[in-house]
This record gives sequence, structure tokens and C-alpha cells, in this order.
Amino acid sequence: MNSVGMGQRPQNRRQQVVKFLWVGIWLAYLSAPVRDLLDGGHSDGVVVLGWIGLAAFVFWYFTLVVRAGRGERNGVVLGSVAVLAAQSTVLSLTLGREWLVLYVYVAIASGAALPFRLARWTIPAVSALLTGCALLVPDGTSFLTGLLFPALLGGFSMTGVRELIRTTTELREARATVARLAANEERLRLARDLHDLLGHSLSLITLKSELAGRMLPGHPEKAAQQVADIEQVSRQALVDVRAAVAGYRKPRLLEELAGARVALPAAGITAELPAEPDLDGVPEDSETALAWALREAVTNVVRHSGARRCTVELLRRRTLDGLLLELAVEDDGSGGPRGGPRGGPGGGPGGGPGNGLTGLTERLTQAGGTLEAGRTRNGFLLIARAPVAAVPADVGSGA
Repeated sequence: MNSVGMGQRPQNRRQQVVKFLWVGIWLAYLSAPVRDLLDGGHSDGVVVLGWIGLAAFVFWYFTLVVRAGRGERNGVVLGSVAVLAAQSTVLSLTLGREWLVLYVYVAIASGAALPFRLARWTIPAVSALLTGCALLVPDGTSFLTGLLFPALLGGFSMTGVRELIRTTTELREARATVARLAANEERLRLARDLHDLLGHSLSLITLKSELAGRMLPGHPEKAAQQVADIEQVSRQALVDVRAAVAGYRKPRLLEELAGARVALPAAGITAELPAEPDLDGVPEDSETALAWALREAVTNVVRHSGARRCTVELLRRRTLDGLLLELAVEDDGSGGPRGGPRGGPGGGPGGGPGNGLTGLTERLTQAGGTLEAGRTRNGFLLIARAPVAAVPADVGSGA
């Protein structure tokens, strides 16, 4: 497309030509001064000076209107408008009433190039100057009515056009900003998904690889089974990563509970898990957020806790804010590199929340839920809550 959008500067020569033609078409109203130079009976010297003056006026007018809104200081623009007004006055007083039309261009240029807080004064000032000059020029009052209203109307109309262009430019910039923010949010979402997916899968692969290594000398059959499990987990991780990149993967609580039943015993941790939960009325966003929380919590129990026992509970609770589905994961671990004194899932050294805890908080917040995580007297406890849409009877399932 080669058209020039409102509020956009020309990007190529063709767009520049289009803009100049759009501005230049209004110069047709200069036909009265042109006829005066051709047929007004002026001497040759006056005609030459008249053409020079008209050319200078048109050049200055083009320069002012085309560059309107490019950030020039208001003082420079006011000076340019004053130059145009001075040219109009000199040409009208010396060449006659036909040149009074130049004041209309001065008013329009003033409305196009100046902010409204200044144009609301300069446009009436130009109109007043037009009136005064018309009273001085022989038979100028006959042109006054036909020029005064166009000057006022055209000038103030251009202030509206200027504001429209400014608003359009700001909207275009706002759309570009929103697009950049959306791209950043998508990158953050992908980073969270990859952290959660690969952290869980790679931890399980590492654990089973160590088991296979220990079993290989004396129990090659069991080692082979561990290797087969590693292959299965690796294939599933590849599928998960591809789905996450495509933006389609949404984990389910049933799947994550089944994964926890495999991962925890494989790490030598006694698991107390709920039976198949009742998920009636649970929105998809809530279930997905809780599934991510369970996956992250189990991954950190396996990797960092040093726990011997892990309990997972899934309960429905009625609160003042409505019915919530609550996931609680508690272990009896002594700590490890969870972020100082058990700083939270995925935490790194330093005592602050890590990528895992931050990502879970963001997911639950987006679903309308909350996250609590911290040390207890006997270990570490993570509680994730998400809203339930329907209001069935309270159901609790636990170990």
C-alpha cells in the first residue's frame, strides 16, 4: 500500500508526492492573485516582484504545513506564521484586494501547525489583521465577507484535524506498545512452561539414570527397566515441549497425580495421595493452575527436600469469596537448595522466591486463585487455591 495514513510521515517518494498534491490542491484559491498579476495592469517590475512574493509565500506555507507536528518549538512556528502574515500584508497593501485571500492561508496554517491553546488566539488575530487590511485596501471591504468566515472556519477546522492526527498517532503508538507487551508476555509464558516441563522431566530422568547406574552391576534386568522408563519420560518431555511451544498444552490434575504416584516412590519417598478427585464445576483455568502447582511441588520434593514422606490433599472449601478447590502438598524434608531456608519451589540460593514459585503465583493469580508456601515445624507446605464455578456439596479427598 502506498497511501499515506493519517498521522504518518511519508515513507517514500510516491507518498511524498501524494501529500504534496493533497496540500497543493488548495492552492487553486490563489487564482485571484494570479489573475491580478496576469491581467491587473501592473508594470513589469511590479509583476516580477509580485511573482517573487507569491512564490515566497507558497514556499513558506508549504514548509510550515508539511512540517506541522514534527516537534518544532512553538516559538519557531509562531515566527513562521508571523512571516506569512507579514508577506500577506505587504502583498495586499501594494497589489490590491485580490491578495487578501492570502490571509485565509495564514489562518489555516496557524490552525494546522500550532496547538489549540495558541491557535485559538492566532486565528482571530489573523482575521482581525485581514479586516484591518481590507479597510485600508481600495474596495477591500467587498471581499471581506467572502474571506473572513473562511479564515475563521478553516483555521479552527484545522485545529480539529490536527488533534485528530495527534490522537491517531498516539493510538498507533499505543497499538505498537501493546503488541510489544503481548510479545513479552508470551515469552514469559513460554519460559514458565519450559521451566516447569523440563524441570520435572529432567529431574525424573536424572533420578532414574542414577538408579539404573546403581542397579546395572547386580540387577541388569531392573536397570533395563529404568532405562526403558527414561526413554518413555524423554519421549513425553519432547511431546510436552513441542505442545508448550505451540501453546496447546494444559496439564490436568489426574495426569499430574498419576505422575506423582510414579515419581515419589522412585525417589524413595512414601507418597500419600488422594483418590481420583471430583472436578465437577472446576473451570479449566483453575484445574490447569493447580496441576502446574502439583507438578512443581512434587518436582521440588524429589529434587531438593530430602524428605521421606510426602502428603498431597485436594479439598473443596467454602469461603467468603466462594467455593475454592485447595491443593496442599506437605513433606517432612529438612531443606536443601530451595532458596535459603526453604524459600519456595524452584528457588535458588539467596532466600528469595525462585522462578517456580513466581511462575505458580502468576498462574494462580490469572485464574483468580492464591498460593501460600513456607516452612512448617516438620518440613515444608505448599497450598494452592483456585475458584470453583459450580457450588456442589462440599467434598474432601485426602490420604
